[in-house]
Amino acid sequence: MTPQQWGLLLALSLVWGASFYFVAIALTGFPPFTIVLARVGIAAAALLLACRLLGLALPRGREAWMACAGMGLLNNALPFVLIVTAQLFIPSVLAAVVNAATPVFAVLCAHWLTTDEKLTPNRLAGTLTGLLGVAILAGPAVFAAGHGAELLGIALALGACLSYGLSGVWSRRVKRAGLAPLPTAAGQCLSSTLMLLPLVLIFDQPWTFAAPPASAVLALVGFGLFSTALAYWMFYALIARAGATNAMLVTLLVPVTALLLGTQMLGETLAPRHFAGMAVIALGLLLIDGRVTGWLTGVLRAR
Repeated sequence: MTPQQWGLLLALSLVWGASFYFVAIALTGFPPFTIVLARVGIAAAALLLACRLLGLALPRGREAWMACAGMGLLNNALPFVLIVTAQLFIPSVLAAVVNAATPVFAVLCAHWLTTDEKLTPNRLAGTLTGLLGVAILAGPAVFAAGHGAELLGIALALGACLSYGLSGVWSRRVKRAGLAPLPTAAGQCLSSTLMLLPLVLIFDQPWTFAAPPASAVLALVGFGLFSTALAYWMFYALIARAGATNAMLVTLLVPVTALLLGTQMLGETLAPRHFAGMAVIALGLLLIDGRVTGWLTGVLRAR
């Protein structure tokens, strides 16, 4: 990739890594459903405005809106709620580390649910390595007493990874519908907003809240504008300029930026097994990506 593309990748990892920090702050004043509704609602408004200013048409027709609705559920509403709820039980840095396993679940979902994206040797090796990393992350939380909250948080975060993996399969409908990236992002954020609004009214009842701290309100705004609306634009721009394979590298960097923010701003820490699990997951992602094995094969052949 060019230096400009690497810069865009690093910037994207920063705004996505910051999302875990924003959640930790927002949870001091709001419950999970409300946080996620604010995130997708603010992002939908910003993306719809961007489409209007750029003269981009919104999705039209039943097929297009079904594609957006599926992405709104599997790529927004469900995983966002699971991740935010997970952060009630685990620190933001651990949630980010677990979330890095998303490509592993994406590969498994594609293998099970499609006919043309089956596991290749490097994908199988990467998937097994990534799952080993997840097992290392969980560690004694699976067996030892007193780790139930951490295990629940990890399980919720893994559920988000599975939902993201399923969204990768559903995204084929977006391609078939011929939707442009920015209108797609606007359509899926609008769809997830409509899905979450009844849940917030029924379960959270925001009119009963005490006045939240200003920091929690600002975190919601940052969550919606920067870690969602801006992040979507950057992600789609990176795919257009560098390709989807290069864009996937962001999953290696998000835990690093989340770790820096969590430790420096929130005073969070990770256990040694969390770092070991993160390293093994990163190795799995590199194997799935294929460039490391390709480079090593080239070196061996040259010798």
